[in-house]
Amino acid sequence: MTATSMTKGGNLPVAATAVQVELGWSGGPGAPDADASALLLRADGRVRDDGDFVFYNQPQHVSGAVRHLGKRRDGGGTTDTVGVDLRALEPEIERVVLGASADGGTFGQLTGLRLRLLDAGTGGQLASFDMEATTETAFIGGELYRRAGQWKFRAVGQGYASGLAGLATDFGISVDEEPDATASTASSTATPAPMFPSAAPPPPPAVPSAALRTGPPTLPPTPTTPAPNTPSPRLVKGEEQLPVDMRKRLSLRKEQVAVSLRKHGAEGVTARVILVLDASGSMSFLYSKGVVTDVVERMAAVAAQLDDDGEMQAWTFASNPARLPDLALGDLPEWLQRHVRVGELALFRRKKPRKGLLPGQVDMRAVGVQNEEQKVIAEVRTYVREHPAAAPTLVLFFSDGGVYRNKEIEAELRAAVDEPIFWQFVGLGRSNYGVLERFDTLPGRRVDNVGFFAVDDISGVPDAELYDRLLSEFPSWMREAQRLNII
Repeated sequence: MTATSMTKGGNLPVAATAVQVELGWSGGPGAPDADASALLLRADGRVRDDGDFVFYNQPQHVSGAVRHLGKRRDGGGTTDTVGVDLRALEPEIERVVLGASADGGTFGQLTGLRLRLLDAGTGGQLASFDMEATTETAFIGGELYRRAGQWKFRAVGQGYASGLAGLATDFGISVDEEPDATASTASSTATPAPMFPSAAPPPPPAVPSAALRTGPPTLPPTPTTPAPNTPSPRLVKGEEQLPVDMRKRLSLRKEQVAVSLRKHGAEGVTARVILVLDASGSMSFLYSKGVVTDVVERMAAVAAQLDDDGEMQAWTFASNPARLPDLALGDLPEWLQRHVRVGELALFRRKKPRKGLLPGQVDMRAVGVQNEEQKVIAEVRTYVREHPAAAPTLVLFFSDGGVYRNKEIEAELRAAVDEPIFWQFVGLGRSNYGVLERFDTLPGRRVDNVGFFAVDDISGVPDAELYDRLLSEFPSWMREAQRLNII
């Protein structure tokens, strides 16, 4: 196959079903390094979310269609390559922009700057494009675009003086190089509208001594019909410190959790509650609208009713997991403000650490924006093994989908079957929950240790319905796990 030598603005059809785009250059003493990247764009020329940016700190798109394959050095020359499987690109993706950024200088300091388009199957060269640069710190070398059902390649050769951040923001990526610590949490801490009646509830009754036991409960063999009287919620240390409105919501929600447990034959049980929050880029809207904040407040009622000390351990995750400070009920308002935060693109992590983080806050650039559920599942499993408890563990795991590590996730959850953990996954209305949605039907497990349900708008789900669905499978798992001596 004869390769086409292209000039700026030229285009050609791409017959290959998968290609590699190779950025190449040479550099002498003092010359910068360079990094290839790709942006997946809709017809309007913008990304759908931050997950549509593939680069050195986010090397694979959730669809698997675009991958950063890494660098090779040969003598005085260097190449950095991005692979694109055109068959695997989602239908709404109309363009893949092939960019690059210079680290520590400008592209004008590099010699032999070029782009090569290769057939990923045969390794044959389809096209080459020699580029010229001066003061640019970011560059668009070319783009793959869909036209009348056919993929084509265009040589672009457009530079930016504002670096990778300038290139990314032009296409809708949210980048803040050094945000103020207070401002970084503002968008994710909006207080949701009160979800309780205007009339104040009666003061909580005294705690019955049976509710304070610490050992694992003995469950009845089958769920029982709830008695007419409402089960009493447990009083938890620190509850009296909460703002009045939050305390009222918590009181009503604890009552509802107690009702739901009684419906499922689990009145009075205790459990360690662990919260896991998806912080991937596609979750940005749910964080900015206060939806995740509301979810955490509603889950605090579950921990208050189930956990002896009313505390929750918590993790956030995207490309990487991060342990958050334990959530003590009396610290709920401050915890929501400091720790309910979406992941960030780690564009500048190689150069300098984040300044101005509040005590206990995670640098969300280290968390990233991609979906890697298996990593946080493994980390939670390790924590439970290293911190044994008398009561079983209930993991409340919230995600908006985009699951693509199906084999790895399945392996982790299968390995956890004999551990005292029940994994309750809740889908927040996006799509593609993968193995999480199918796990109930997967054979070969001694006990079903996973629950899953999805809702389009969790803010519109009443507390009674949410807690019923959240706690519907946990009691039956406990009975079976007791029978098998898992707990």
